[in-house]
Amino acid sequence: MKYFLIILGFMIFTEQLSAQIDQSKVIYVNQEYAKKAKQAEKLIDSLMQKAKIPGLSITVGTNDKIIWSQGFGYADLENKVPVRINSKFRIGSLSKTLTALAIGKLIDNKKLTLKDTVQKFVSYFPQKIYPISIGDLASHTAGIRDYNYRNGEYFSDKNYKSIQESINIFKDDSLLFEPKTKYSYSTYGYVLLSAVIEGATKIKFIDFMRDSILTPMNLKNTTPDYNYDIIKHRVRFYDEVDGKIVNGYYVNNSNKWAGGGYLSTSYDLALMAQNLLNNQFLSDSTKQLLWTPVTLNNGDKTNYGIGWRIDTDVKGRRYVHHGGSSIGGRSFLLVYPNEGLAIAVTSNLSTNFDQTFVSKIAELFIE
Repeated sequence: MKYFLIILGFMIFTEQLSAQIDQSKVIYVNQEYAKKAKQAEKLIDSLMQKAKIPGLSITVGTNDKIIWSQGFGYADLENKVPVRINSKFRIGSLSKTLTALAIGKLIDNKKLTLKDTVQKFVSYFPQKIYPISIGDLASHTAGIRDYNYRNGEYFSDKNYKSIQESINIFKDDSLLFEPKTKYSYSTYGYVLLSAVIEGATKIKFIDFMRDSILTPMNLKNTTPDYNYDIIKHRVRFYDEVDGKIVNGYYVNNSNKWAGGGYLSTSYDLALMAQNLLNNQFLSDSTKQLLWTPVTLNNGDKTNYGIGWRIDTDVKGRRYVHHGGSSIGGRSFLLVYPNEGLAIAVTSNLSTNFDQTFVSKIAELFIE
């Protein structure tokens, strides 16, 4: 009952917050932070001009409030549709961060542990020469391969009807190394993780994410990137070829929902971070588990926890973050836990910006 009342209270709070911030608007700013938002605008304008980004959205939040959310440029260049607060972008590998929250929730509910083996929940994934744990998958230390770019896996346009069908792509491949001996980033590892979630809950991954993760956190504008559905406020996706902005290559992300298949808004991503900062969604112990770098068998530490990267800035402040790249999209989420600050950025161009850029904006609001 106590847990229910906490969740209910936070949902009422976020509903009230959403009522204050009309998400159809291009900009919302708390007047206390208006000057800092103007300073940050200059950094964003410079990035967009330099990288030729058609459209971008940013949201900055603290522990208890969204202080700035704004759209820049165009969600649709051809029709001159501006980016708004509810414009939905491809978030690429930030989908892994969402999936990590599902793992965290199942840990809190004692449905699984990071030490459990994959086959405990996924009978159709074959045994390998070494056992693979859930923690190995979630920390990219399992030895599961990533995309084979040469045969076009990253550019797949096939519609996969199930997680099991997606896993058929790589299930018979050998491990790259013995688990926990190396770090090797793998989207397919997170596809397998979504099968673990289905096995542990007996619910389809997409449905579990919607009902048990997205809805409780009030992430109303976060959804799988369904190709054939009409999704309101989904942006157009762009690429740059020979210095010219062109429509992005057609892809179907159904082969990697858990690892890179979601759409979201910068507002929703910042709201997700607020849920974590306030321990409204996960217990503090589980949150810290997600935010703790994994140690390899030889004692070396990676900078990756469970769905999050962990780093320290030049001033010694700890921050956690994750980025996402996809066809027609680049996203980044940066959180300073001790300072209670979260910044989310989304764009509709296959480009590259990272914590170096986002940290410059964070510095404005921390100061």
